[in-house]
Amino acid sequence: MVSVSFLAGRWSRVATPWAGSVPPPGLSPQDSTGTSHTAQPAAQPRGAQKRSGRASRLTQNMDLRTMTQSLVTLAEDNMAFFSSQGPGETARRLAGVFAGIREQALGLEPALGRLLSVAHLFDLDAETPANGYRSLVHTARCCLAHLLHKSRYVASNRRSIFFRTSHNLAELEAYLVALTQLRALAYYAQRLLATNRPGGLFFEGDEGLIAEFLREYVTLHKGCFYGRCLGFQFTPAIRPFLQTISIGLVSFGEHYKRNETGLGVTASSLFTSGRFAIDPELRGAEFERIIQNLDVHFWKAFWNITEIEVLSSLANMASATVRVSRLLSLPPEAFEMPLTADPKLTVTISPPLAHSGPGPVLVRLISYDLREGQDSEELSSLVKSEGPRSLELRPRPQQAPRSQSLVVHIHGGGFVAQTSKSHEPYLKSWAQELGVPIVSIDYSLAPEAPFPRALEECFYAYCWAVKHCALLGSTGERICLAGDSAGGNLCFTVSLRAAAYGVRVPDGIMAAYPATMLQSTASPSRLLSLMDPLLPLSVLTKCVSAYAGGETEDHSDSDQKALGMMGLVRRDTALLFRDLRLGASSWLHSFLDLSGHKSHTNSVPTAEPMRRSVSEAALAQPEGLLGTDSLKSLTLHDLSLKGSSDTSETPELSLSAETLGSSTPSNVNFLVGPEEAPEEAPKTQEELSAKDRGCGARAAFPEGFHPRRSSQGSTWMPVCSSPIVKNPFMSPLLASDSMLQSLPPVHIVACALDPMLDDSVMFARRLRGLGKPVTLRVVEDLPHGFLSLAALCRETRHAAALCVERIRLVLTQPAAPSSPPL
Repeated sequence: MVSVSFLAGRWSRVATPWAGSVPPPGLSPQDSTGTSHTAQPAAQPRGAQKRSGRASRLTQNMDLRTMTQSLVTLAEDNMAFFSSQGPGETARRLAGVFAGIREQALGLEPALGRLLSVAHLFDLDAETPANGYRSLVHTARCCLAHLLHKSRYVASNRRSIFFRTSHNLAELEAYLVALTQLRALAYYAQRLLATNRPGGLFFEGDEGLIAEFLREYVTLHKGCFYGRCLGFQFTPAIRPFLQTISIGLVSFGEHYKRNETGLGVTASSLFTSGRFAIDPELRGAEFERIIQNLDVHFWKAFWNITEIEVLSSLANMASATVRVSRLLSLPPEAFEMPLTADPKLTVTISPPLAHSGPGPVLVRLISYDLREGQDSEELSSLVKSEGPRSLELRPRPQQAPRSQSLVVHIHGGGFVAQTSKSHEPYLKSWAQELGVPIVSIDYSLAPEAPFPRALEECFYAYCWAVKHCALLGSTGERICLAGDSAGGNLCFTVSLRAAAYGVRVPDGIMAAYPATMLQSTASPSRLLSLMDPLLPLSVLTKCVSAYAGGETEDHSDSDQKALGMMGLVRRDTALLFRDLRLGASSWLHSFLDLSGHKSHTNSVPTAEPMRRSVSEAALAQPEGLLGTDSLKSLTLHDLSLKGSSDTSETPELSLSAETLGSSTPSNVNFLVGPEEAPEEAPKTQEELSAKDRGCGARAAFPEGFHPRRSSQGSTWMPVCSSPIVKNPFMSPLLASDSMLQSLPPVHIVACALDPMLDDSVMFARRLRGLGKPVTLRVVEDLPHGFLSLAALCRETRHAAALCVERIRLVLTQPAAPSSPPL
């Protein structure tokens, strides 16, 4: 039986007046029956509550067409007003930005309508309206809603002496660029719709076509989504955190190549982060530069900041207090496991061997209560010292009995970063709420240990935990495998391997936002990686490439090894004081430059060249024509304005390829035909013509529309043709039906705005088609990785509680009935 629903607080089903469209921001996309799930208002900062409330009230009774018409009307009114204000630069730019909003909104609405008309064909079922097409439409609608709210604000306050012209102009220009890029994504989604088989979400075709599609897609400009528009699609409560992360990332990136260890990089980044906080355009341009040019070792270093002892200790202070948190080192020794079919027979479980030969596997045992076996001499002999935090002792009258259940956890981190220490705060909460021991596996990370090393270590640790569950404080009657992101992938593949060996498979799997398709390909939800600050496409590709063995090891630390420990301390101390001095000086000069610029340009706003970033020299990349310009110098002030087709006196934005980017588009353009195509969308995907499926790949954007191109050049897609990513133990979505039949009940918790959403939807569809028990729950308005943000806001706490609920189902239900095949 398949259980499916949405979560964003407490849900109720209500009739809505916007049937056939995506609901306002903060509400879930609806299903084809015209019903929707509404959430209780979440706790938000007061300013965010007011803005969100106004936007929600403004759009809650509007469908997509009504919203577009309202926006166009307001844009035309504002355009006419500012066109009549004389030849001033500010008025000209405001008139131009509203002309652009009008143009893009009118072009976007038909494309979104076509996607929405067939989106229900890709849902798991009518009760789970979730897939990448819906998410893309919902994201575009969020952008339209913001522009509608801002346009109404401008219309109401444009005559006021308190109207902040420059601020509103900058915000409107930023969201216009975002709307333009979203329109391009809608055309890409239409190309996927025309190319894929009925019901398929992933791009299909030969590998050459996939490579061309990705090269074309990756040339799109992304910086606008990391500046003023950062996180506009997510719940307002999460946006301050995303801004902090983005500021920290670009500051970290400036110093990454100059210092090879985390201490100097982190400390010196504090002083240079100020200018990125006060200059969103600079932050967006630098963010785009980093994600497209720095290698996987940078992301490994940045994500591992949470592993620093000081930060991890602070996180643990705010988490639940547990009796046991011990790091164990499992010796690389073979052992026997009974076969499920005949327990009298056994199979040998060998230690991990791939790439680096036999070696110990680290696991962390977390238990809220001290249970029988957990303080045994045999287990104590395996403890790897971590200092005073490895065993937290509190007065207890006696040991608790062994639990009937055990949770085996596999952490995420893109296969390249983090350990159980990063995930310990929410694991402690799980241990408290579930009342069972948790074993979290610290598998070896890529690129130093590519596939299949992590799989081998996780399988070995899982089998060891099943065999030695008594030492872990459990009788092992019920065992649940749980993991997030890359860990969710490993949960599936460990279960597949257990079934292949004939040993006990877990009683159920809870996978949060798992990656099930590691092949470098496109899907509607993966188009969202263009704007996702936590999982951009180029970063995802680099992580997968590292796991597949396409990235080489980083040998930049050879000099550090020669220095020795004391030499490193002395060097880092000197670098720290140097960077503190230089950083403070840089921050002061940036502040003075900004103040002087503002006082000088108060009367006439002009384009501002971007301050040169340290990372430009560090990256050693050739600059394009736009490589040193921020978005401020690429606003409508620099865009050509042409006469409208309706009236030559009305300025209209001309988004030409020459002015919008320096990259040369690919010869193969995977986009739909001109806008003059029939507006009626096909009711079923089968009705798409064979012509569109076969030779539509070379069709162009509608005439006159050119999205902004990235100045950073194309990102290499290294694993597109690698056969290893098609291995079902790497991409479980590609496993055969017979392999998937061996999986236990699966519970998936996905994010509607996650680039990996389609991985969850398609995997659930495959399992359901085979009659396997599976549940799919989709949380709204949260980013990938919400488990690590569980304590951040109400929405993340609700989503984390859902994961606990799914695990509890595995541990308490003896069996789950199968659902009929599709």
